[in-house]
Amino acid sequence: MRMHRLISSAASVLTVILFLSSNPGLSWADYDYINISNPFLNKIPTAVPVFKSMSNTAAEKEISVEASDLMTQSLDFTGYFKMIDRLAFLEDIQEKGIEAVELNFKNWTDIGAELLITGGITIESDTLQMEFRLMDTYKGQLLYGRRYKGGLNDQRIMVRRFCSDIIYLLTGKRGLFESRIAFISTTTGNKEVFISDFDGHNPQRVTQTKSITLSPAWSSDGSSIAYTSYQKGKPDIYITNLNKYRANIIAYKGINITPSWVPGKDLIAATLSFEGDEEIYLINDSGKVEEKLTNSWGIDVSPTFSPDGKRMAFVSRRQGSPQIYIQDLDGGNVQRLTFEGAYNTEPEWSPAGDRIVYSGMKGGVLDIYVIDISGGRTSQLTYNSGNNEAPCWSPDGTLIAFASSRQGKSKVYVMTASGTDQRNLLDLSGEQTSPAWSPPMSEN
Repeated sequence: MRMHRLISSAASVLTVILFLSSNPGLSWADYDYINISNPFLNKIPTAVPVFKSMSNTAAEKEISVEASDLMTQSLDFTGYFKMIDRLAFLEDIQEKGIEAVELNFKNWTDIGAELLITGGITIESDTLQMEFRLMDTYKGQLLYGRRYKGGLNDQRIMVRRFCSDIIYLLTGKRGLFESRIAFISTTTGNKEVFISDFDGHNPQRVTQTKSITLSPAWSSDGSSIAYTSYQKGKPDIYITNLNKYRANIIAYKGINITPSWVPGKDLIAATLSFEGDEEIYLINDSGKVEEKLTNSWGIDVSPTFSPDGKRMAFVSRRQGSPQIYIQDLDGGNVQRLTFEGAYNTEPEWSPAGDRIVYSGMKGGVLDIYVIDISGGRTSQLTYNSGNNEAPCWSPDGTLIAFASSRQGKSKVYVMTASGTDQRNLLDLSGEQTSPAWSPPMSEN
């Protein structure tokens, strides 16, 4: 499989901004639908009826159902919305229409819907046109609309672009709909790197090492994945460019493990032991060591960086048990961050830069925790559900993916950043571990 096929191309989709609210004085600042500080306390009741087949053909009807279901599933995945069951709907847009003037908004407010998304589907020859409208039912106003044109296989791209716009318009933050998740899977009988869409759809294998592969990490632009592999008998770091099918190798004497990219740079921090002790080094993408970042008698592993790339968190045994530390990138200002528990590992810095999620062990069980950078306040996110480890943030910081053994074999799960709505992400054979969330793969 050629690597460029693993990156979905949206180049074939033509997007045209069709309409905004007809109220010229309307500003998105007038709307306070989502409390950004805690968006999961009050989910927005939202209705997504089956989209209207504009020409009433069988092909349009089929895509109308598929697209409306995908819209519902994608918005529900974010944790921001309470999707209303279609059986409760009092109005049929197939009969009424998709424009605000054609709808009776009382039929939607009576069932509790605050937002309504309508859509129209048109197929002409090999061209698919999808038109979506977001409406405020209580104000009876169109908020936003967009029309997309593309190929018959582009409906997933169109739906997700509109979902991304909705999240941006309601929160001021770009969502996660164009991101990917890398993970390790034993589906083939070996531990290989796979990637999938943000919601687990379309899983595909990236590596064919036929050996043990660990610790996938995305580059800042999402074009490359670094990982540790034992394909030559010892742990070395490989960098695979997904677009050019090019792999570089970092293979110093001893171990080469836990790669992590410095934000915005073609530099990787990783643990190497070529000098004897296991320390974290800064390495360029050609494999040359640029700088030694840690220097202690204890093992230092698992680097992760603040969003601005100026500080690094990592795991160290320098005071006995594995704990999480923070230091400036130049090695100064080293501080111990975790003090609760005797085993705290696998840190990842949040996209906002204010928190670190990590895996900690208490009573012989691993769970997911979040700690504030400033005050050190810790919150436990998983309880009484097997071992939970390897957490990672979504690119907008609203979700956390992690591996859990709650059903026996390790699988990848996802939850909100506050620990709610925990659910299985992937339906694959074997075990899935070490999820790593990409940055957005493309822009609207």
